[in-house]
Amino acid sequence: MTIRATKFTPKVLLSAPRRSAGVPNSDASRVLYTVSAYSFETHEHAPQELRVLGARSGESLAVAKDVSEPHWLDDETVAVLKGAEEGKTAMLVGKVDNWDESHYAAALIDGSVSAMKIADLQDGTYAVAFMGRARPDGSLLNSTKEPKKHTSGRLYSSLFVRHWDTYVNENRNAIFYGLLRKSESSSDSSYELSRLHNALKGTRLESPIPPFGGSDCFDISCSGVIFVAKDPEFNPATNTKCNVYVTPLSSFVGAPPQPSRVDLDDLEGACTSPVFSPDGRMAAVLAMRKNGYESDKNHIVLIPDVSRPSSTDLQLKACKNAADWDRSPSSLAFSSDTMNLFLTAEEHGRQCLFSLPVDLFGATVPAKVLMASGTVTDFRPLDNGDIFISGNNFVDNSQFYLLPRGSHSNPLLLSSNSRNGYAFGLSPKQVDEIWFQGANTNVHAWVLKPSNFIATEKYPLAYVIHGGPQGAWTDAWSTRWNPAVFAEQGYVVVMPNPTGSTGYGQKFVDAIRTQWGGYPYIDLVKGFEFIEEHMPFVDMTRAVALGASYGGFMINWIQGQPLGRKFRALVTHDGVFSMTGQTASEELYFPEHDLGGKFWANRDEWHRWDPSQHTHNWATPHLIIHSELDYRLTIAEGLAAFNMLQDRGVESQFLTFPDENHWVLKPENSLLWHTVVIDWINKHVGLPLFSESGEGKEVLEEARMDR
Repeated sequence: MTIRATKFTPKVLLSAPRRSAGVPNSDASRVLYTVSAYSFETHEHAPQELRVLGARSGESLAVAKDVSEPHWLDDETVAVLKGAEEGKTAMLVGKVDNWDESHYAAALIDGSVSAMKIADLQDGTYAVAFMGRARPDGSLLNSTKEPKKHTSGRLYSSLFVRHWDTYVNENRNAIFYGLLRKSESSSDSSYELSRLHNALKGTRLESPIPPFGGSDCFDISCSGVIFVAKDPEFNPATNTKCNVYVTPLSSFVGAPPQPSRVDLDDLEGACTSPVFSPDGRMAAVLAMRKNGYESDKNHIVLIPDVSRPSSTDLQLKACKNAADWDRSPSSLAFSSDTMNLFLTAEEHGRQCLFSLPVDLFGATVPAKVLMASGTVTDFRPLDNGDIFISGNNFVDNSQFYLLPRGSHSNPLLLSSNSRNGYAFGLSPKQVDEIWFQGANTNVHAWVLKPSNFIATEKYPLAYVIHGGPQGAWTDAWSTRWNPAVFAEQGYVVVMPNPTGSTGYGQKFVDAIRTQWGGYPYIDLVKGFEFIEEHMPFVDMTRAVALGASYGGFMINWIQGQPLGRKFRALVTHDGVFSMTGQTASEELYFPEHDLGGKFWANRDEWHRWDPSQHTHNWATPHLIIHSELDYRLTIAEGLAAFNMLQDRGVESQFLTFPDENHWVLKPENSLLWHTVVIDWINKHVGLPLFSESGEGKEVLEEARMDR
């Protein structure tokens, strides 16, 4: 499992073993995780491994292959999922130290399930829940057994038609639950899973919420199931309104009662991260106030008694500490003693871990930071009060930490997948950050320098603009937009977080509404000027700019503005060309909120920041990338931009993938993406073409379509 590299290249990035979040046993002395990797030599993914890490010894041992979602039943026994024939899923149980001889199938589920959650009911049994696709009658879908259709046509009479990268059909996400218990018919006390029931059957609800919802949309405990779902009375294409529901269960072997809706008062927006307290008595959830605004602040809501979720005298306590702590949490968990809530939230370009005392809800107190470096991707409170943390940063793709009880901001590093980046040829010393005066306030930016950086030399600039727009560059690892890949080509990479970026207060996030090409553009201009004045090692005459999604919009916008003439080359990935084209997007609430209202009633506001209105200024060499399964920003946006560049005689290229969505995920496609992008920018700043190294030459030759 050792990673060795003399230079961090796209192949190293894409073929490096990828670890899942760690799953600790009761005291984190042993940690389960899965590892996957891709080989460019065989052009195949290696079988995914389940491994166990000894936290004290640092030794990692293989347990099983081709399994996923490990859970400890006790400190010796593990439950996992494994794909089976004919579209089925096996739930396997076995001893971690003797898996090959001890494991068996506790269930063979007739369909595809994932996002497994297990709750110890303290009587030798376990409540188990999964997400799966349900047919209209509520039964679990097995796609291999669906009747063949004789037409490819689809007829719709309401929104949604399609979502992210698929067309919407009659099937829905659902939560299936059952009871894992010792088998009465077995002499070896093996476990078996009871018949599964659909907790949403007979409702119009869908959970987890597509397209990205999973285990963050539901939880289980001895009290039953808690979940979030879009409000069925509102069209999901034009609304974000969600509700929280509790399905009380005295037993996990019977059919469910109808879910009870929790009254969230005036919180009318999206919801996420419902969690039970360890004793199942309380629950908490994150909820937004504004319908139609997916980046509104998440409010922490405590449900003191889940047995009365719809009672009129139920006191729902929303955290009222916005004045002192203006951040938006993204995930929650109770401490083992239920005295504290732990939560993650962005803070100045980092995804941090915080704690908040439950008994101080309603008071004006800030959350206390527990870990403030890198990006916390997952955390698990332990019975002894410690917290196990999974995370990463710009130079390391996986780290496991233990935060001892009572410790603050001093987690212990248990394991690093790349030895703090050393195995990649990277170092934390390459990472820096700057602040500069923007349109209305100070703006933060990350800086990543080459590993062989010498301050007296000059380096070209890669100015990289994030998507969202309500997002941010955080100190996090990425296999899609990894700044170290560009830095190791010889660039100083600057990643600004302009107006609209998250982690700098809700006012800063909200300020981008109706200002897509306004305040953020001014921030980027001022950031460019700051680099020019304060970073003498950057050769500003050899600058390039790149961006995806909203960042792609901004690159298209920059192309038509004075800043566009400051760059040698531009790269747009899945960006907006024409605001009118946003009406073809699937989640219409997003442009309707950000651009000031519905298109047919606010056309002037939509057209105010339309890049297509400034194509008469387009002159900088420009690479356009757009994939055919991108239903958020349709491929017409990329084709129109490329056509305009070609029609104006501007040097340009167009890269497209028929099998990718808003992201490029397949390893060979990603290698081509990196090859084309790096060749394009290197060519225009005078660096060697990446394909000349031979690493991406083969896929580049396969992709050439010029006649």
